[in-house]
Amino acid sequence: MSDNKKVILTGDRPTGRLHVGHYVGSLRRRVELQESGKWDEIFIMIADAQALTDNAKQPEKVRENIVEVALDYLACGLDPKKSTLFIQSQVPELTELSFYYMNLVTVPRLQRNPTVKAELQMRDFGNKGIPVGFFTYPISQAADITAFRATTVPVGEDQEPMLEQCREIVRTFNATYGETLVEPDIMLPDNAACLRLPGTDGKAKMSKSLGNCIYLAEEPEDIKKKIMSMFTDPGHLRVEDPGKTEGNPVFTYLEAFSKPEYFAEFCPDYKDIGEMKAHYERGGLGDVKVKKFLNSCLQAELEPIRKRRQEFQKDISYVYEVLKKGSEVAEKKAAETLSMVKQAMRIDYFNDSELMKAQALKYANPED
Repeated sequence: MSDNKKVILTGDRPTGRLHVGHYVGSLRRRVELQESGKWDEIFIMIADAQALTDNAKQPEKVRENIVEVALDYLACGLDPKKSTLFIQSQVPELTELSFYYMNLVTVPRLQRNPTVKAELQMRDFGNKGIPVGFFTYPISQAADITAFRATTVPVGEDQEPMLEQCREIVRTFNATYGETLVEPDIMLPDNAACLRLPGTDGKAKMSKSLGNCIYLAEEPEDIKKKIMSMFTDPGHLRVEDPGKTEGNPVFTYLEAFSKPEYFAEFCPDYKDIGEMKAHYERGGLGDVKVKKFLNSCLQAELEPIRKRRQEFQKDISYVYEVLKKGSEVAEKKAAETLSMVKQAMRIDYFNDSELMKAQALKYANPED
């Protein structure tokens, strides 16, 4: 049941600082959406409860990274006056919704979820087995999305199977109990290079667990060192050799970060990425020059973020206050949805006066 509001819900797991993959994949877009003025409500969630599904024995890791993620959010330009920043575990209604949705999803369906399968391959649970919470992550995510009646979820392409499973849950619930939940749409990055930024080692995905990330808060020298050691075309041994740009992480990063003004300032030999790629492909352009340009682009993009973060770090109490107030707003919204869900499921017993009257009449003593 839609209230005709345009609502965004998205977020991140607090298992470490956020990196440039998060930035081009979602953070930069979130700020643009926030500033567009086209959305009635924007909810940005720090998904600590989901982070605990595979970090249950490392609660301090999750606890410490709450502030790290919040600082990255604020530094990137998310404004608490325009977006609601909140902590997942502080909205208990999400857990209750997850419990009800579990009855609408089968184990084989969860096992077929491509994102779940991919995540399981990345994590070695060994003989311990898969935690139930981790296995049911798609259900939890559906609860997060539907609790805020989100109409749009900006995510990377790896999350498409999760959104489809959420839509299935919405359809099943509405078909069973009546039109109650909002079916969300996915919003993917416009730039194809931002769909899934590769790791600096050439691996398919930038990942904190693989150690192939460039973090938003890293110092300039550390960023430069990582860029200059990045994987590139292994067949491009000499400057004069033709090189491949397809699947070359350095050029993928340039597709995501380069701007016309960066070419004009840092690499005026080329007017855009197309000219640079063409030169590299025919030979005569070395990796060092390309990497130096990439470093200039990234430094220009990240420097203002790093400076804003340093300012926010001076007042951590303010950061916690933002999260506290945001969590209160989020809980109020989720409570409204939970009430609608319980009413649709006919388990709002104490609010159903007709039920009480009917039961009273049923058991009334006819002789009285």
